[in-house]
Amino acid sequence: MENNWRIVQTTELNSSAKEQLLQLWNNAYPEGLSHKNLEAFENYLSALTNTKHFLLLDNSDAILGWAFTFLRDNEKWFAIILEENIKGRGIGRSMIETIKQSESVLNGWVIDHNNDNKKNGQPYISPLPFYVKCGFKILASTRLELDNISAVKIQWEKDE
Repeated sequence: MENNWRIVQTTELNSSAKEQLLQLWNNAYPEGLSHKNLEAFENYLSALTNTKHFLLLDNSDAILGWAFTFLRDNEKWFAIILEENIKGRGIGRSMIETIKQSESVLNGWVIDHNNDNKKNGQPYISPLPFYVKCGFKILASTRLELDNISAVKIQWEKDE
């Protein structure tokens, strides 16, 4: 896997990319966050503003990972998803570092428990320790509590 991938930045996604990203999303996140179909996924994407996509591509241009940034309530937010079989190799950290190069602050919601299952029935393991290793602070008093997600806010700020 080493050196058999590259990160491509774009603001537009073609239909093939959207289909691959929908699969990646639905396979990686808890079932409660899945999108029922491509139309629902496209509706989610179209509601985001000032979006930048960072696609992790293999040599055949298949998408192995995806990170994206967007504006919400005048703050820069991000999300990142990797295929399960490439986690633990430093690739996610490389994607985060790529995003950090052009940002001064990043905010995210992170599920901070292991109570949810993915669509395939496997447990969803909280990535919170990963983000702490990548320099994010946990804002424990700021939580997102909805029917389909329970998460804590994390934030990274560039050192001046």
